[in-house]
Amino acid sequence: MPNPFAHLELNTDDLTRARKFYGSLFKWKVAPYPGSPDYLGIDLGKTATSGAMQRKPMPEAPTAWLPYVEVDDVKKTIAKAKKLGATIVLEFQDIGDMGAIGVFVDPQGASLGVWAKPVKRKKSPLSG
Repeated sequence: MPNPFAHLELNTDDLTRARKFYGSLFKWKVAPYPGSPDYLGIDLGKTATSGAMQRKPMPEAPTAWLPYVEVDDVKKTIAKAKKLGATIVLEFQDIGDMGAIGVFVDPQGASLGVWAKPVKRKKSPLSG
């Protein structure tokens, strides 16, 4: 099966305006993730793709939507993208219980993120 789009994320300077605009336009329920006032989750119900809004991670970054594709291994996918001519923006970032991400710009100039589910570790029989 091909890798599906798994997440869409808006990077913006003005979360308040973005939240108001998209909430009104599409009737989205938008709320901060627990402990992250600058990262807003978009409740899309039971769709396969999730969404969020965040303050731009770098001031020079454009205001834009960034799609993420689900992959098995972020590090391997980023390495393959680099070999194929991509510019790597974020090589690897562990995002705890949500998995890991990476971001690159393809040879044509389009940005794309990759996301992998968290690795489930087997419990040791000795860890009672």
